[in-house]
Amino acid sequence: MMLIDNLLSQFADDSDNEAIISDDGSYCYGDILKSIHHWQHILRKHDIQSGNVVALIGDYSAESICLILALIQNKNIILPASTVAMENISRYLTITQAQTVINLTGDGEYTISKIKAHPEEHELLKTLIDKGHSGFILLTSGSTGEPKAVVHDFERLALKYRKATKRYRTLCFLLFDHIAGIDTYFYSLFSGGAVAFPLVKHPVVKQPATRHPATICRLIEKHQLEVLSTSPSFLNLMLISEEHENYNLDSLKIMTFGSEKMPEVLLEKLTGLFKNVKLIQKYGTTELGSPASVSKEGDTSWIKMDSDAVKTKIIDGILHVKTHSAMLGYLNAPNPFTEDGWFNTGDSVLEDGEYIKILGRQSDIINVGGEKVYPAEIENVIMEFDNVLEVSVFGEDNAILGEMVCAKVRLTNEEPTKEFRAKLKSYCFTKLDRFKVPAKIMVVSETLHNSRFKISRRGS
Repeated sequence: MMLIDNLLSQFADDSDNEAIISDDGSYCYGDILKSIHHWQHILRKHDIQSGNVVALIGDYSAESICLILALIQNKNIILPASTVAMENISRYLTITQAQTVINLTGDGEYTISKIKAHPEEHELLKTLIDKGHSGFILLTSGSTGEPKAVVHDFERLALKYRKATKRYRTLCFLLFDHIAGIDTYFYSLFSGGAVAFPLVKHPVVKQPATRHPATICRLIEKHQLEVLSTSPSFLNLMLISEEHENYNLDSLKIMTFGSEKMPEVLLEKLTGLFKNVKLIQKYGTTELGSPASVSKEGDTSWIKMDSDAVKTKIIDGILHVKTHSAMLGYLNAPNPFTEDGWFNTGDSVLEDGEYIKILGRQSDIINVGGEKVYPAEIENVIMEFDNVLEVSVFGEDNAILGEMVCAKVRLTNEEPTKEFRAKLKSYCFTKLDRFKVPAKIMVVSETLHNSRFKISRRGS
């Protein structure tokens, strides 16, 4: 029996339990089953056959989740595309060989359009079709070059959810087409918990406000949510906005964070402010899914992933992972796995027995005269400095040193730029080796995180 069949059978057993929470009402598992049956009828009506690649354009809603579940049961290969991906949607449809596009336009409305079938079927898609499995295609969010199309087998990706038993009320913050967002709502559904989506209008904050700190804090208070799964960048913005002080967040039991390195100074602040909340660092990549991990007691910056389902090893300081939940491969790039299934994550790490600490992406390392500089270390120091809202550290070519350290800084409040730069540079000299101190500091007004609430490290 397929995992989706087991899941829908569980929905029937939990039919009266709350499954999805939104400001326009809540939906029980019985309601979810009815909606899935409704979408199955629509899929048959439009002749969307098993094995078809279906692009689903939308965002979190009861309808989008029910449609995803209907597509999984129909054995389709799903390309979820959030609204922030729309400017690239034509390119994504071509890369993924999509045959059908379903656009959820809101309030139960939708459009369905067919795309001319591609003459040659990719071997990875054929693998899924031959097995009779559903799958996901996710686009990597690399800052440069063509995004890679990651193909996941749903049966492999969802194996870990069979052990999901803790029924939390969870806020699904990370985006609809992000591997961590997918992980969040599937864990909730498999465990029989309830998931809330941040698609609401805040009474004060102007739109777009779906992931504004005030909106998120309001949702937590209103629906007594227990788990917030987000990114360090958002948590930093939440603390600086002080919106957490305007709402009662006592229902929170767990904050999980990932997608980028957590600054130590921010972690200390969170630990002090949320004494009754368990802080958990998550690790995952688009290629590997979100393997189960355990944080080190007393220091969540160290994690352990080794288990029956996940193996890790360190080669030349770089993390390699082998897991059952790994992708099948890329549609538009060579197979990155070794013959025995290991994947080079590109993440530089430290080791302490069974535990590892992520230092940052190997590609982000700045080489200053032969010395390695990790941007996250510099960012952590700058985040300690007064009036810093966000910071992004990166390297620029230098004729003498090879590269030099540069920093973009967004201020909480305006102040004279020349004086700020001088004060910050002096502070950095007291905290860092000379070669690590930013040679160039740019004060900017634009946000330094992207639409996925992850710091962008770009020089321009």
